[in-house]
Amino acid sequence: MTINCIIIEDEKPAMELMVDNISKIPFLNLIGCCKNTFVANELMLTSKVDLVFSDIEMPNVTGMEFLKTLRNPPLIILTTAYEQYALEGYELEVVDYLLKPFSFSRFLSAVNKAQRQFIYRHGLINEDSEDDYIFVYAEYKEIKINISDIRYIEGLKDYVKIFLEDKDRPVLTRLNLKATEAKLPASGFCRVHNSYIINMNKITSTQKASVYLGGQKIPIGPAYLNDFITKYKH
Repeated sequence: MTINCIIIEDEKPAMELMVDNISKIPFLNLIGCCKNTFVANELMLTSKVDLVFSDIEMPNVTGMEFLKTLRNPPLIILTTAYEQYALEGYELEVVDYLLKPFSFSRFLSAVNKAQRQFIYRHGLINEDSEDDYIFVYAEYKEIKINISDIRYIEGLKDYVKIFLEDKDRPVLTRLNLKATEAKLPASGFCRVHNSYIINMNKITSTQKASVYLGGQKIPIGPAYLNDFITKYKH
C-alpha cells in the first residue's frame, strides 16, 4: 500500500523537516513540495494525491481557505504554529492538526491516523477476515461497530449512514458504499440497491421489489435482485 502525498509549506526549514519525516515512513510517497496553494492546486489536477500536509498560514490563499475550495478533498493533515485554528480544522474533518514545533512521534501518530482512514476510504480490508466488528471514523474518532448490530447501511455520495440495533441515530462516516461493502462479510450482507446494503439476518419479510427490516422498507434495485434472491434462498 502506497499513499501519495504532497507538502504545502512556504517556510524552507519547515519544508525540509517535513520532507525528512516523510522519508522515514515506508508507505508514504512524496510527489511534490509546494510553496503555495496555487502550485498545490496545479499538482493535484495532474497527479493522484491521497494525502496533503498543509501549513495554514500561507501568502495570498491560506491553507484553510484552500481546503474549503476542494470538492473531493484528499486526506488532510494541517500544520501551524497557532492553536486558534484547531476547531475550524476539525470542522473541516481533517485527519489531524499538528502544532509546530512537533516531534517525530507526534508526526507518526498523525500519519498512522491517515493510513487507517485511507484503508477505510478505499476498502483495503481482507474480505475473508473472521472479525465480528469493524472500525469506522466518525465524530473525530474511531468507533468500533459490532457487525451483528448493523441493520442496514445507506449510501450518500462520499458518506454512509450505518443504522444499528437499539440506536436512534445512525453512525455517519466518510466512506463510500463500495468500500463499506468490502469491510463486511459477504455471507451475511447483501447490496440490494445503489444506495443500500442490508444485513440478511435482520430481514423480517419481503414483497416484490422491497425487503423489510422490521418497520423499515428498503427497495431492491433491478440490477441487484438476482443476487439478493440467491442469498435469501440460501
